[in-house]
Parts: sequence; C-alpha cells; structure tokens
Amino acid sequence: MSCQNESKDGIAEEAPEEVKPVIIEEFGYVLNDYKVIKDTIQRGESFGEILDRHHIEYPEIYKIAAAAKDTFDIRKLRAGKPYTVLAKNDSTERAQVFIYQPNKVEYLIVDFTDSIQTKFGRKEVKIVEKTASGIIESSLSEAIESQNLNYILAHEMSDIYAWTIDFFHLQKGDKFKLIYEEKFINDTIPVGIGNIKAAYFVHKDNPIYAFNFITDSTKNVNDYYDEKAKTLRRQFLKSPIKFSRISSRYNLKRRIKYYGNRVRAHRGTDFAASVGTPIMSTANGTVTESRYKGGNGNYVKIKHNSTYSTQYLHMKKRAVKKGDYVKQGDVIGYVGMTGNTSGPHVCYRFWKNGKQVDPFRQKLPSAEPIKEHLKDDYFVYIGPLKEQLDEVPERYLETEVAANLSTD
Repeated sequence: MSCQNESKDGIAEEAPEEVKPVIIEEFGYVLNDYKVIKDTIQRGESFGEILDRHHIEYPEIYKIAAAAKDTFDIRKLRAGKPYTVLAKNDSTERAQVFIYQPNKVEYLIVDFTDSIQTKFGRKEVKIVEKTASGIIESSLSEAIESQNLNYILAHEMSDIYAWTIDFFHLQKGDKFKLIYEEKFINDTIPVGIGNIKAAYFVHKDNPIYAFNFITDSTKNVNDYYDEKAKTLRRQFLKSPIKFSRISSRYNLKRRIKYYGNRVRAHRGTDFAASVGTPIMSTANGTVTESRYKGGNGNYVKIKHNSTYSTQYLHMKKRAVKKGDYVKQGDVIGYVGMTGNTSGPHVCYRFWKNGKQVDPFRQKLPSAEPIKEHLKDDYFVYIGPLKEQLDEVPERYLETEVAANLSTD
C-alpha cells in the first residue's frame, strides 16, 4: 500500500517537500536562534541605555560592564558605529549577546547568556589582486578619483615615490600603472587597500619602476626598489605632511612686515595644512622632547642618529611622549596654531651635527640597499611583475585579475 494522499478523483498526490529554513550564521552565532536587533550607536547613548532598552536590569548591566572592562572599555562606544543585539526568541525578548563593530572587519562580543564572556573577533578578509592605470590631467588625486579608485592609492604612491617624484609639480601627461591588493569581506564589501606590489610612474618622460620586496622574512621588513635593485627611498621623507604645500621656506634673510620689515631668520620649513592634519616623523628615531614652549607652541623633537634631529612646531595636539621610539611615517601629532603663528601649519626644523640647516639643500643618505646575496632572488621575483605592468593598458580602469589569493 502507498502512503501517498489521494485526491477526490482518486488520483494519488505526492506529499509536498518540506522546506528547510536557511541557516544564517554571523559572529559565530546561528542568528535563527535569536531575535536579532541591528542598530547604530546614537550620539550620547550609553551601553547601559542599550541593554536597559532590551530588558536587562541595571544591577546586571553594572556586572556585565565590570566583567568586560579588561577586554574593552564599554564607555568608548563611538556614535555612528553599528551594533547587534541577540535577544531571546520568546515573549521576554531579553538580550543575551551584545556585538559592537568598531570597523568593518573587527567586532567585540559581550555574551551574558549564562556566565559573562567578552572577546574580539575578525571577519574573514579576502585579498584580491587588481591592476589600475591613469594619466595625469591636473593631479594624482583627481586621476585616482575619476576612475572611482580608492583614494588611499594616491597616498601610497606619494610615499613610494617620495624622493624620486615631486607630486606638487606633476605635469599633464604624466602617467602611472599599478598592481595592488584590495581587501574584501563577504566577497563584495571593500575594507581597504593591501600592498602595492608593483608600480610604474612616468614623470617628465622619465619612467620609474617600483617593486615591493621583502628583505627580511623573519621581521617582515620590506621596501620598494627599481628594476635595477636600487632603493627609491631616502632615510628621510621630504615632508612631514601628505599632500601639503610649502608656505615658507628656510630663509636666514627673511623680512617680516609684522616686525617692521626687519630681518628675522626663519630656520624652518613651513608646511601649510588644515587644523587636525596628521604630522609624521620623517625618519626613524627617539623622541627627545614633547612639550609646550613659548612661540614654538606644542612641539616634538626627534633624534634620528648621532648626526640628524628634526623638530615639528605649532601642533594642536602631540601624539607621542619623550622616550618613545617612532618609525618613519608614524603620526607624532596634529597640525594646529599654537605658539607664534598666523595660520595652521607645521614648522619643520632640521638639525645636522647640532646646527639647524635647510633639509632641501642636504645630500641625505639613502635607505638601506638590498643586500648583495638577495639580488638574484629579487630579479627573479620582479620579472613576472614587470611583464604584467608593461601589459596594463593606459587609462585602464581597475579590473580584478586574480581573486581569493589569500585570506587575512
């Protein structure tokens, strides 16, 4: 005998297939098991207010906050950042888990289902290799943005070519090509730029290749070198601020109207920028001074070696303290107007053998070159990258060339 249903006219009917619910997992939880509330932190809103709204009493909230403080200070929740509450899937709708996302990749879990547990997690990040190219019409930033490429690429290129190309005086018709990595979560959501693996820039009809090469795999030390294995960097950056302009140069005979047109030597180089712009250390070194003093305002001084020191004046805020070791490119403070200044800028001062000098008139040392025993490996490594760069068409819009190369 058959177990099939029989219709009125005597024809057997097949039982409908059971539709299985789609299992949704995120943050390590099966969301089907909870009532899921997604929202963003509102200005002035506290952790306690959020949990109170989801049926957690204040004595319990204090206990949760105290248990979580060793992992994360819940007072530092930032307005506009997303959070998720996993609540009981019953009439009480009482919160069980609070998940805060300070950025697209990282998240904090506070689980108080039974005992109170806190931990950080990271979403899986896939790295996709891409290529891009462009031709300069007015600026590098414009060439990047006109193709809807990530603006960080412009900053990265300005770092790579900081000592070989003057990005404040690019010429119309200059061009570039890139092989770079872009990071994604859930295969489609971009979360930033990885390494620029190789670059090619033509400035004033002078082509310059740049290849990122690891010279010490143990310490993960890498730098950019040209097709002849020569380093593109110098020991010092040209500017402590990205995409700034020089508003006043080192000048021992400068006359100032404010002081009756008298000569007042200017032993620094002023880089104009808006208040709050990050200021970078131009080389590795140790902070010897971080303080407020008279006309200098907030300033930081760094000793790089027995020969060179640098100083950065008029900061709004200092980000390092005396004794800190900083690397080239580290943020040490932010542009302000403290001390004697008529506008927002950083006054960059440069010492050589204890005497203030003009950094742009110094023959500064290059960064450490590739060691001889690594050169053969370097040329083998850059061969395919150079071929790939040469094949990228000009004005080539970004195109995915290899997906899922690795996970972060």
